[in-house]
Amino acid sequence: MTTSTATIATRLEAVRERIAAACERAGRDTAEVTIVGVTKTHPVDAVEEALAAGQVDLGENRAQELAPKAEEAAGMGLAPRWHFIGGLQRNKVRQVLPHIAVLHSLDSVRLAAEIEKRAEQGRSPDPDVPLPCYVEVNVGGEASKQGAEAAEVGELLRGVAGMRHVEVVGLMTVAPQVDDPEQVRPVFRELRELAHAHGLEGLSMGMTEDYEVAIEEGATMVRLGRVIFGPRRS
Repeated sequence: MTTSTATIATRLEAVRERIAAACERAGRDTAEVTIVGVTKTHPVDAVEEALAAGQVDLGENRAQELAPKAEEAAGMGLAPRWHFIGGLQRNKVRQVLPHIAVLHSLDSVRLAAEIEKRAEQGRSPDPDVPLPCYVEVNVGGEASKQGAEAAEVGELLRGVAGMRHVEVVGLMTVAPQVDDPEQVRPVFRELRELAHAHGLEGLSMGMTEDYEVAIEEGATMVRLGRVIFGPRRS
């Protein structure tokens, strides 16, 4: 085991312990929570090390980084379950779709239609299985954040309901950056209530700074980068 593998493994162990504690506080089972390790700016070596430490679900937020990294990883015989967690422009769908197992940033019917079109053309890894998608919701109402407004979610869900290759499994949000994670608890709670109002169980919410609060409020996926992989590399 290399030093960096040990570091990632040790960090993952600490994260899992904190997740277990958060689940216990909320009366939840740890099996309900999936960690998505965000490898943004980290090389394929980090992907290999994460897999060696048992972390299969990995995320990227830029198409121009995901595609070459996924291809390099595949060339090394590595098979992570890739999640795309960043804003996705329609002209990047063709580049991203062949690699991902989950999309966390569906924010419009037009984007869903582009995914549907590309999947019909055989761009999807498995054309017989719809792509699990989380609708990104700008719960905090921040002008700098992407995502649909809460009031638009119902219309978006109706717009994608008949698509063969897009399956909405939940909602996603990026909480505002604050000094105290307790300040964003209402954001996570609102997303949970919105998801349940639409009959959705999946909740992609919580990052390094606030994932424990997110889990207490029902997160089923947490997107963690720095707490697992250390500082971003330039």
